[in-house]
Amino acid sequence: MLAVTLILLLVFMSGRFIKYLAQAASGGLSPDVLFSIMAYRMPGFLELILPLGFFIGILLAYGRMYLESEMTVLHACGYSEGKLRWDTVIMSLFVAAIVGLFSLWLSPAGMQQVEQIFEEQSRLTEFEMLMPGKFQKLKSGNRVTYTQSLSEDKKVMRNVFISEPSRAGEGVSLILAQEGYQEVDAQTGERFLVLTSGKRFEGKPGDSGFQVLEFDAYGIRIDMPDGEKRSVKEEAIPSQALWQSDDPEYRAILHWRMGLPVLVPIVTLLALALCRVNPRQGRFFHLFPAMMVYVFYLGLLIVARKSVAKGEVAEFALWWVHGAFLSLAVLLLQREAIVARISRLRRRDA
Repeated sequence: MLAVTLILLLVFMSGRFIKYLAQAASGGLSPDVLFSIMAYRMPGFLELILPLGFFIGILLAYGRMYLESEMTVLHACGYSEGKLRWDTVIMSLFVAAIVGLFSLWLSPAGMQQVEQIFEEQSRLTEFEMLMPGKFQKLKSGNRVTYTQSLSEDKKVMRNVFISEPSRAGEGVSLILAQEGYQEVDAQTGERFLVLTSGKRFEGKPGDSGFQVLEFDAYGIRIDMPDGEKRSVKEEAIPSQALWQSDDPEYRAILHWRMGLPVLVPIVTLLALALCRVNPRQGRFFHLFPAMMVYVFYLGLLIVARKSVAKGEVAEFALWWVHGAFLSLAVLLLQREAIVARISRLRRRDA
């Protein structure tokens, strides 16, 4: 279970990290917060990956034991099929408790922290988002900025280049400076980027009439962002708030979170029913139908959740899905007994 979970977690987190990395490269996020975001997002990944990891873990481990006749030896030594199922279900309850902790508490709390980080990032000025050695078109949309390096405290830029439209509306304004730093006006509180020891070129490309200005210090006013007004994501809503709400969408999210721990023992029974391997079929033959059952199960839960959120069905529709697959698991576990009973009835009738 741990091996499969680690691999799946690496796959899921890599895809999400690439997305955040692209935002940081474009100036939308500060690189310093990437690992914090991923750490807060981890419970949200694990609440879905752990049940799948446990499901696949049972299929791989027990399938190998059936393939190499180890299960036959265990049963012959007194370790019955019923005891195997009971011990496996007990282990699944521990996994279900961890999943419940993630889905009901840790995952919403982590998403709240992620939303707070995004809100703080939206309030940063464009020069606080600079990456050395890269031309960046930042939040202002018109200004392209480059700095060769930053000081250790990231407050002083060295070898600065700035390109922006000229004040007259035609042509461009280019600024080159040896250093640049931010300064806050004590009276107004406005921020300025102060450039030192540089030149400013203004004119229209193709014309010879460029104005050149040399300066010892040159200030550029930095527009303070208003902060992006973000809508609260459903993953960040505390479970207690969902419980107290009558909104169908919130009720659907609550039943989804409560159903994730229940998912674990049900898929455990399904795995126990589907892990038998015929030595002639190969070690991984049983994985494909088992995964199809799991995908179908999770897909029906997602469809039921969306239907509840839209008010099309009752809020307990998700539990009907759990009940249906629990019944399927019990039928699959008892299929040999059912087939044997039907055979006896047929012989008796004959």
